[in-house]
Amino acid sequence: MDYKIIGSVMPLLQLTLNKGELIKCQSGAMVWMDNGISMKTSMDGGVGGFLKRKLMGESGFLNFFEAQATGQRIAFGHTFPGHIIPVSVDKQSIICQKRSFLCSTEGVETSIAFQKKIGTGFFGGEGFIMQELKGNGMAFVEIDGESVMLELAAGESIKVDTGAVGMYESSVNMSVEMVKGFSNIVFGGEGLFLTTLTGPGKVWIQTMPIQNMAGELFPYLPISSK
Repeated sequence: MDYKIIGSVMPLLQLTLNKGELIKCQSGAMVWMDNGISMKTSMDGGVGGFLKRKLMGESGFLNFFEAQATGQRIAFGHTFPGHIIPVSVDKQSIICQKRSFLCSTEGVETSIAFQKKIGTGFFGGEGFIMQELKGNGMAFVEIDGESVMLELAAGESIKVDTGAVGMYESSVNMSVEMVKGFSNIVFGGEGLFLTTLTGPGKVWIQTMPIQNMAGELFPYLPISSK
């Protein structure tokens, strides 16, 4: 499989498949495909898999696309302004925010990652439930806005605005702490809590979480009067 990411703000992922290669994706993610690709829709894991994906903010059904000949192309689109990040899960699983899975090769499994610490679940901006991508193969993840990848050494920590954590390797520890100082809390504009990520491992930070974008747009939305 070859891939290329086209565009910037609303990118498109184009894959070129060999005969027999199979790609699975979220329902409605496909933009266009060559005639030599077959499609099948499935709950993938039965009712349990359906419910698990709904908890992660994804569609309950997955679409499976298989190339009937070598060189067949298929393209998937980003659902909101941001970036598409390719990640391999062969050596280590990836933890990412809900609804971020776009598509993957057949060997990648999407499962629920629960935040073990109550404070992290309540105040971390990501909630108790995140996604874990594991198994083997390549996955493509949707990131809100621009993104930057940082690699943390063992014991190295960074503090991140809540909601700005796009994804991180499972070797990274995520926790939440309250902002210190009365003036920082009242006038700092960063909220009450910050997320702390501690290495070793890679982390991907996103610049415009979709919930922040919604908050910025809300004052400009028309209000219907009855």
